[in-house]
Amino acid sequence: MPDELRADVRLLGGLLGQVIAEHGGPGLLADVERLRKAVIAARRNETTADDIAAMVAEWPVDRAVHIARAFTCYFHLANLAEEHYRIRILRQRDKDDVPLRESLAEAVQALRGDERLQELIDGLEFRPVLTAHPTEARRRAVVTAIQRISAHLGEYNAPGRGAGEREEAHRKLLEEIDLLWRTSQLRSTKLDPLDEVRTAMAAFDETLFRTVPLIYRSLDAALEPGTGTREPLSRPFIRYGSWIGGDRDGNPNVTAKVTREAVLIHAEHVLTALENAATRIGRTMTASAAYTPASAELRAALSDAEDDHPDLVSEVATRSPQEPHRQWLLFVAARIAATRRRDLDLAYLSPSDLIADLRLAQESLREAGAVRQAYGELQHLIWQVETFGFHLAELEVRQHSEVHAVALKEIASGKLSERTEEVLATIRVIGWIQERFGVRACPRYVVSFTRSADDVAAVYELARHALGDRAPVIDVVPLFESGEDLDNSAAVLDGMLSLEPVRKRLAENGRRVEVMLGYSDSAKELGPAAATLRLYDAQAALTAWAAENDVRLTLFHGRGGALGRGGGPANRAVLAQAPGSVAGRFKVTEQGEVIFARYGHSAIARRHIEQVTNAVLLASTSAVESSAAAAAAKFRTLADQVATASEQAYRALTEAPGFPEWFALVSPLEEIGSLRLGSRPARRGLGAPRSLDDLRAIPWVFAWAQTRVNLPGWYGLGSGLAAVVSEGGLDELRSAYREWRLFAAMLDNAEMSLAKTDRSIASRYLALGGRDDFVEQVFDEYDRTRKLVLEVTGHTRLLENRRVLSRAVQLRDPYVDALSHLQLRALSALRADEDLTEEQREGLSTLLLLSVNGVAAGLQNTG
Repeated sequence: MPDELRADVRLLGGLLGQVIAEHGGPGLLADVERLRKAVIAARRNETTADDIAAMVAEWPVDRAVHIARAFTCYFHLANLAEEHYRIRILRQRDKDDVPLRESLAEAVQALRGDERLQELIDGLEFRPVLTAHPTEARRRAVVTAIQRISAHLGEYNAPGRGAGEREEAHRKLLEEIDLLWRTSQLRSTKLDPLDEVRTAMAAFDETLFRTVPLIYRSLDAALEPGTGTREPLSRPFIRYGSWIGGDRDGNPNVTAKVTREAVLIHAEHVLTALENAATRIGRTMTASAAYTPASAELRAALSDAEDDHPDLVSEVATRSPQEPHRQWLLFVAARIAATRRRDLDLAYLSPSDLIADLRLAQESLREAGAVRQAYGELQHLIWQVETFGFHLAELEVRQHSEVHAVALKEIASGKLSERTEEVLATIRVIGWIQERFGVRACPRYVVSFTRSADDVAAVYELARHALGDRAPVIDVVPLFESGEDLDNSAAVLDGMLSLEPVRKRLAENGRRVEVMLGYSDSAKELGPAAATLRLYDAQAALTAWAAENDVRLTLFHGRGGALGRGGGPANRAVLAQAPGSVAGRFKVTEQGEVIFARYGHSAIARRHIEQVTNAVLLASTSAVESSAAAAAAKFRTLADQVATASEQAYRALTEAPGFPEWFALVSPLEEIGSLRLGSRPARRGLGAPRSLDDLRAIPWVFAWAQTRVNLPGWYGLGSGLAAVVSEGGLDELRSAYREWRLFAAMLDNAEMSLAKTDRSIASRYLALGGRDDFVEQVFDEYDRTRKLVLEVTGHTRLLENRRVLSRAVQLRDPYVDALSHLQLRALSALRADEDLTEEQREGLSTLLLLSVNGVAAGLQNTG
């Protein structure tokens, strides 16, 4: 472990130890230490898992709960220390003479001389869509406590601090860690959708609003020297979207009223942020008219403002005499405040009106020679308005195709159920949102499980029933999730083009079509290897379809945070896309715990966005597209062999009789629902209650992670590789790994998932199900996959080429083991003894849920 990271971990761990001893006495701390040393010893074969299980069984449940809390808090603090270390390393690597690897500057440098550089910059789009999938195991109170500890750790480590300042920072750290210990790790009530909306707003308030203009500034600086003293060459290319409060697929808690309130919450936050920014810039714009005279246009605008709002302009002028630019910007800030309050006499009608007023000040400053003031912070504010508007994020509605089909049948019969009334009310709310905030605020309607063009037509037909000729502008986004639907996706789009509402939208929007690909459900159905290759084929087919039909296609990637749901390093995923499918545009879901992992700190958020954008630019070049096409053609037969054999092995397990019941016994699947992770039920509610088809991909992946098996990230791949190796194809597999980015990313992700799998701990979970045949099947495939992944990659051990990650996993594993043993105690008791009292069951459930929370923090992913 690097010295700086070790020092932070020891500091925070020592303070936590002090708090534990103060709260529970030295005996509690001694028990925590006893378990910590035992799991480390087990990793060295100096003790056994049975000995540890016996130790854990000796403790009263209440003592075990406190020990679980201790390890969970430790992981929160260790994660924080690692984040600080990562930020330090990023800053150390950011040098003037060499662009940071995977940065915007590196991408621009690589594209110098490419005739398509300006075309790529002009068409660049990155569209992250925040979703409320229930994968954030931490309470918001815990997240904010960690953020406060993070700030104090930054103060403690800041260079040049005096002894008194460090002592005060140390005291604050201890105070906040004490509070973290006293804060319940578990939610006492279930989140409702508006709670989820407000939780996501924390990322906007703390990070996104301030970070976005810094990214545009980075690109502008890379394109040409002199950024901040000239008109920017970088245009806003980030557009945030959100499903939070709009995604009602399988979630009856998301209603039309919730969608309306979600947009109002968005507007409140973004208008407050814009008002504060305009006020701050206005107050500091103290340029005197004697040295920075206002343009004739600005003087005329101030005169008109005084005629319309004499009291307000007089008050501003009194506070800012002979400072016309300051007067104007403070007047603009007052108008933004009026927009937020709905004071229609003063409010802006649209973001474009606000941008016009800001550009008026900018042009006046430029004419006066104050170019730094024109293109500095004022430009940041213009970029923020262009990016976020008055709506912050483009809210997207999602609903299941079957719900629409039923609704149309009921409308035809004249007997409308409550659910159908809700569908029509939702469309009316979309219309209201567009009238109030503009079409851009809510233009897309995602249809889950799209099977045919009829599923697209249904939305337009429902819109006609809801509002007639006043139907809102809607771009229907088909979502293809199953293997069969992915195969048929291009045919469905052919049918879409025959629909009159679709043709009308293509004429209006520059022939733009958006298609969503579901990584989670395809991986749950087909297994990770077959799903990866099927998704790639769908991308290629859709790209060819777009070219044939003169359509500007955007692929929307429904990726989860975990490897079993399409997760993994985002920049490598972009570069592994089918050739031509990126074309300068990338849209992706940011789900659950990923939101705070990527957007919880400005430096991390900036790095993430730059990495993705770097990959989007490079993936769109002829060189990368040609290389990807050649590799895909060369290894097509091999890929088909891997996909077929891996899918057969995966289905042989997951479709075996009794498998769903066994899975429920060996994992905390049922108990995960008690964590109150989100407003959305874990099951879709449209199928059999005990069917894997009915189970959402998120709890499927989350539960397997808890068992330390991580099955969705690797199962079936070994059989796929073995099918090729059995025909003498090992060398060809190695060539595919070296030459084809998709194949390399697939194996690297599986290797990462295998590295987080622990055979010893996993065996104790799998034994709970009483099916030795399933246990044997799982471990045979694990051994096969591990062996062949190492042989193909040429590694002697897992993660050999990723030393930092490998070391992090090795350091964390023993502490995760401790929580797994505590969880196993609770799970075993709950599964085995039906005669438990209510009090006993409640205590064991608390222990189980605390350990679930802690394991999620230790593995750093849930769903």
